[in-house]
Amino acid sequence: MPRFAANLSLMYTEHEFPDRFTAAAAHGFRAVEYLFPYPWPAAELRRRLDDNGLRQVLFNAPPGDWAAGERGTAALPGREAETRAGTDRALEYAAELGCDQVHMMAGLVPDARREPGARIDRTGPAYATYLENLAWAAERAAAAGVRILIEPINPRDMPGYLLNHQADAHAVLEAVGAENLKVQLDLYHCQIVEGDLTTTLRRDLPTGRVAHIQIAGVPDRHEPHTGELNLRHLLDVIDQQGYRGWIGCEYHPRAGTGEGLHWIGDHGGASA
Repeated sequence: MPRFAANLSLMYTEHEFPDRFTAAAAHGFRAVEYLFPYPWPAAELRRRLDDNGLRQVLFNAPPGDWAAGERGTAALPGREAETRAGTDRALEYAAELGCDQVHMMAGLVPDARREPGARIDRTGPAYATYLENLAWAAERAAAAGVRILIEPINPRDMPGYLLNHQADAHAVLEAVGAENLKVQLDLYHCQIVEGDLTTTLRRDLPTGRVAHIQIAGVPDRHEPHTGELNLRHLLDVIDQQGYRGWIGCEYHPRAGTGEGLHWIGDHGGASA
């Protein structure tokens, strides 16, 4: 049975962020993820988790200047010191929050030769920088018992993002060769870029390289049972492949969060 984690950056936005932990727990969630913890003291977030019986299963390393449009620095030449300082900061939060997974965003790498959604360029400085930073981060994280995750993101939502395709993410893992470097498979992004989700799940889940899955409806990123995906089928495929990780609910509720949560019970899932 799939286990769902509430994404507190997109869900429960009718509440102030610190109050979203209580709201998620009240609806039966036992795990949460979100984008960035850094505006809040780690001890305060840990207290929110503990008070509500919640487990932290994922958050992102610092992404650079998010408000200015940056979406990670790991693949940006000249930003290595910032990337590595951000990794250390993320690992400090991970230790306090008891979280064993951190997503490291690659960044936006404009390239006039690269069409939107094109396969990754493995010959340029961005790719080399990306591999070097991931290798450094993975080694640093391994000592703390933390996995570093990378996620292909669709170019419609995030034009210029370095990593779009699942095969490229798995190639990065092979190139780095770190046991604790894994893929974060977001079915929303994957459907927009590649489709053929059943084949992707059957191919990639048995490898052990996928450490986290996320879901949302396509194309509007609302509740995951809405839109063009057959959620029941996909959840069955995930179960059949023996996946035991969490499934993050990274979607924008169409109305209030609670009003749209019936899909979890309807699709045989659990939040515990």
